[in-house]
Amino acid sequence: MRILVLFLSLVVLQCWAKDDPVQVFILLGQSNMLGEGKISGDKNGTLEFAVKTEGKYPYLWDAAKKDWAVQSDVRNVFIMGSGNSSFEKSKLQHNEFMGANATIKKTIGPELGIGFAMGNYSRATTKGRTMILKSCIGNRALGWDLLPPGTPRHNYTDSKGAVWTYAGYHDSPEKWPAGTEPKPVGWMAGEQYDGDVNRSQIILRNLDTYYPGATSYEVAGFFWWQGDRDRYDRGLSTRYEYNLVDLIKSLRKDFKAPNAKFVTASLGQTVMNSTGPDGDILKAMLAVDGKSGKYPAFKGNVAAVYSHPYSMGGSSSGHYNGNAETYMNIGQAMGASMVELLKGDL
Repeated sequence: MRILVLFLSLVVLQCWAKDDPVQVFILLGQSNMLGEGKISGDKNGTLEFAVKTEGKYPYLWDAAKKDWAVQSDVRNVFIMGSGNSSFEKSKLQHNEFMGANATIKKTIGPELGIGFAMGNYSRATTKGRTMILKSCIGNRALGWDLLPPGTPRHNYTDSKGAVWTYAGYHDSPEKWPAGTEPKPVGWMAGEQYDGDVNRSQIILRNLDTYYPGATSYEVAGFFWWQGDRDRYDRGLSTRYEYNLVDLIKSLRKDFKAPNAKFVTASLGQTVMNSTGPDGDILKAMLAVDGKSGKYPAFKGNVAAVYSHPYSMGGSSSGHYNGNAETYMNIGQAMGASMVELLKGDL
């Protein structure tokens, strides 16, 4: 009888676990988040070399099966589309349980390091299952393509004294001489934001298709790795902090997740106290970190990762030479920052 009671208790607990909301972490940005870290190849810089030869990231390898390990409770979903094109015209890059399976896609972003950290956290805190949901594409600026809803226009005076008006949400073009009438182009501010958010929401509305057996979810956090496109225009880089604050607020509103945590990571090549436009972006990220004190509402729920110490070289524009370790290291650091924020709620 005692054995039967124990068995029934385990069944009840298992059923209860299956009804737990999937903990969803949404990954957004541009090519940094997209990921160009090489998986295959017996040479320094590939994930295969780092794991098999150097013994790094042992959780990625299943020694018994002599194959890449799979986290059976962490779902890896990645959708990519340009602008706000229809979902059908977008490309589903991943829809499987988390692992470094090179037959699915030949490169990685930070999702493996993030996924490991979030999976471990969910198991340790009985939060249940986890989904890493990435929606992004390369060569997009926060101050233009990814501009959040409601963000207003702003003026900027360039180094030659010319004053430019930069687009507000759904304006076009990106900028025009102040005081003149803008001539729209075939793209508008925030078009990529609209698309990335819309594609993510469609996936979540069809949860069982992307996490078999799941019936509910909770958007627990956002990961943001972006900034390369904004560093080519000082009118965008100096506005990055303002736009980043708007982004955090907009994402929480659009996903109905007011308590979701937010982690951003700087460009890997940017060193502390840089005076260039990439330094503007790093400074902006450090300012929104809840520990800075500048935005009291972000205390304990927003964190910034200084990525330079984790980079293996190269720059964001060159995709860090495709070095998988850069993407793994920064992904792990971002995951650790998210765990720190989440633990504050326990």
